[in-house]
Amino acid sequence: MAVSRAPFGTRLVAGAEGARATSRFGYRPAALGRATAEQPPALIAVAHGSRDPRSATTVSAAVAAVATARPDLDVRTAFLDLNAPSVEQVVDSLAAQGHTHAVVTPLLLGSAFHARVDLPGLLDAARTRHPQLRLTQAEVLGADSLLIGALRDRVLAACDVGSAPADRRIGVAVAAVGSSSAAANARTAEVAARLAARTGWLTEICFATAEPSVSEAISRLYARGAHHALVAPWFLAPGLLADHLLHAAPQVVHTDVLGAHPALTAVILDRYHTAIAETPALSA
Repeated sequence: MAVSRAPFGTRLVAGAEGARATSRFGYRPAALGRATAEQPPALIAVAHGSRDPRSATTVSAAVAAVATARPDLDVRTAFLDLNAPSVEQVVDSLAAQGHTHAVVTPLLLGSAFHARVDLPGLLDAARTRHPQLRLTQAEVLGADSLLIGALRDRVLAACDVGSAPADRRIGVAVAAVGSSSAAANARTAEVAARLAARTGWLTEICFATAEPSVSEAISRLYARGAHHALVAPWFLAPGLLADHLLHAAPQVVHTDVLGAHPALTAVILDRYHTAIAETPALSA
């Protein structure tokens, strides 16, 4: 992705509630061309990857929004699998261009195998190839409150209920990927609970690859008194699993995925800055 330049302290308004991600670091914009010692660390946004081309398109749009919000950063997209460029290719490119530090930000909603094992392994190998390039892995996106707000926005857009979150007739089946780990699924279920606490809507969690299913969640919502039920995918991008949910419950409205929402831009940049702040300074 081409890099343009602007003052480092660009502000980004995120989501309907006006949350802001503001630079906390005094980097100066780097000159065009090769990386310099004064250039802020590059940002590598790493997505899972999918055979569905809509997924890579959505990821690219989300990362482009980050680059637009922070034109002083060298922002790159990489994929763990199934799409190009790979993490290795992006790291090699940054090293060849003279970068000395990059922050690798996983575009993942949960801290599962990919974040805890796959990506660290790739970065360890890259450090061996490029000892002059510092590679800092940021935290996953997780169930950030801004992303809960983005999920709310997707529901509001889909069911056209305006700004009346206290309408408890609305029932939302929050649909996530699912895990073989019951503990991981329990953590994901907190997304539905937090959406309910924030809006007053009835919510239930469901999973594309685990129980409860989307049909079970919808039945529970109606049993609890919901007049209108819909499915809200807790996914960053469309793909086969989102389609599976749609086919499993075609009788209700399905919201858009989180996608290139301003809140996602803000959370990516927050993870980037937090990783920098927590990185010990190199000794002279």
